[in-house]
Amino acid sequence: MKEPVVEEMQRQGELTNHGVHEAEQIEYFDPSAPPPFKIAEIRAAIPKHCWVKNPWRSLCYVLRDVFVVFALVVAAIYFNSWTFWPLYWAAQGTMFWALFVLGHDCGHGSFSDSLILNSVVGHILHSSILVPYHGWRISHRTHHQNHGNVENDESWVPLTEKVYKSLNHSTRMLRFTVPLPLFAYPIYLWWRAPGKEGSHFNPYSNLFAPNERKDVITSTLCWSAMVALLICLSFVVGPIQMLKLYGVPYLIFIMWLDFVTYLHHHGHEEKLPWYRGKEWSYLRGGLTTVDRDYGWFNNIHHDIGTHVIHHLFPQIPHYHLVEATKAAKPVLGKYYREPKKSGPFPSHLFENLVRSIKEDHYVDDSGEILYYQTDIELYKSSKSKSN
Repeated sequence: MKEPVVEEMQRQGELTNHGVHEAEQIEYFDPSAPPPFKIAEIRAAIPKHCWVKNPWRSLCYVLRDVFVVFALVVAAIYFNSWTFWPLYWAAQGTMFWALFVLGHDCGHGSFSDSLILNSVVGHILHSSILVPYHGWRISHRTHHQNHGNVENDESWVPLTEKVYKSLNHSTRMLRFTVPLPLFAYPIYLWWRAPGKEGSHFNPYSNLFAPNERKDVITSTLCWSAMVALLICLSFVVGPIQMLKLYGVPYLIFIMWLDFVTYLHHHGHEEKLPWYRGKEWSYLRGGLTTVDRDYGWFNNIHHDIGTHVIHHLFPQIPHYHLVEATKAAKPVLGKYYREPKKSGPFPSHLFENLVRSIKEDHYVDDSGEILYYQTDIELYKSSKSKSN
């Protein structure tokens, strides 16, 4: 049986039949092979201080980001010109995304050791950008506990062929036509993804255990209070002004969130496996995640691109992830994929995004080690439209 990389090169016409034999002789690394190390060995390689959470340092990042958010609002109101508004939208949308990442740390408990502090800060940050904190936190925990598992994962999970073929043509086009998937997050919060049921706002959703319902209600009420505040502000300053100050940056934030989270699990130059059944393990699933370099944005969005170690050890604070990754790389070996270096703006990642959305459509209904398959008709249709 040919290795997936050889089959992929043949499909894309990159190898002639004569060249297949030569390619098969090249030393091949199988990313789906069980790793020769255990997760305890990775843990032992990470310096002890990387596990220490400093709540004061975490709060300083919050104060920095909140200050920038309000400074941008003041600048937008002061200049109030169409030459400044696009700059404001891009900057403020990026800062909303930075706030999300800090709230994300609260959800993992890497913000501090205090459950109360994590919950309070997490609710303030996430509610301000219309994310239900506990609803998201619980489903995101499910994502981390089942990363790489096509049956139980929660974030950007591959569709099985059966589910994919049950979608009508318009739904397929919406899901697999750039840039439409970059606006998917609010839809996911309300209705999840095809093949899954539930809502992050409904305490009786099958996303949550009965003992988590009070938490979900609390977050839904906080989300509702933020919506009410935005409506009131719209009456005070006018709906158009609120659209400019909050609405457009919110859309930029959503695009950042979908862009980053998708590329942490898709779009690598090498096809990476997904698992089900006995072939899946926490370690093997975590090793299919991908680090990304976002250039100038690495510091702004709190090194969220250092994603492999974050997925394996989500309790490590974001400000230690770069050091922890560097320490773990000798253990990970070829299972760690060095991210392509970015310029100031990560424009190189758009190519990865577009290629993956156009080619990665579904996985087989059976089997325990799976790779994305391409719907040739949809691929040809999207390619003809892009031309």
